[in-house]
Amino acid sequence: MGFRERVAERFRLPKDLVMGAAVLTVTGRSEAYVENYRGIIEYTEERIRLQTKTCQMTLCGEGLHIDYYMEDEMKISGRIGEIRYC
Repeated sequence: MGFRERVAERFRLPKDLVMGAAVLTVTGRSEAYVENYRGIIEYTEERIRLQTKTCQMTLCGEGLHIDYYMEDEMKISGRIGEIRYC
């Protein structure tokens, strides 16, 4: 366990704030909100691959599209079938 992770645990602070960890909120199979991403690596109707601070996140499905994206937040819609972390 790293220093930042120990500090977050010790003081009960949210890890997304202390460590910059990605936050993924999924609503059913049709919407996903991603916070703290670094960039878009791949973007097709079947796959959206994102770079986060600690790993890559891949959402697979059908008719996927990015509704909006800002510097550190985005909304993805479509039929989400699978979410992978690499």
